Amino acid sequence: QVQLAESGGGLVQAGGSLRLSCAASGRTFNTYAMGWFRQTPGKEREFVATIRLSSGITYYTNSVKGRFTICRDNAKNTVYLQMNSLKPEDTAVYFCASNRGSVNLMLPRGYDYWGQGTQVTVSS
Repeated sequence: QVQLAESGGGLVQAGGSLRLSCAASGRTFNTYAMGWFRQTPGKEREFVATIRLSSGITYYTNSVKGRFTICRDNAKNTVYLQMNSLKPEDTAVYFCASNRGSVNLMLPRGYDYWGQGTQVTVSS
């Protein structure tokens, strides 16, 4: 089992920044990638970004490219999502998730463990 704990959400004005953290614990040794997803009421969970832990290769959804950055600290088993130039449409619950090797890095079904989520609200 892997436990994931997100932190760093909150309320920010449009144009502002937030940094989300995701700390992993438990049996993390076979984690291949860590990702961030977001979800708003009535909508499906949406891919935001992911990072391969060994290589550091990253992937982003188009709407956040150039504004969000995902990075990891392997020594701390922690992944971060730096979010800049936030927009009201970024408002959502953000979830981190861990992947044990599935090729579906941009799909929720590719991830095995999930955190509880952290609310991000961007006011206009």
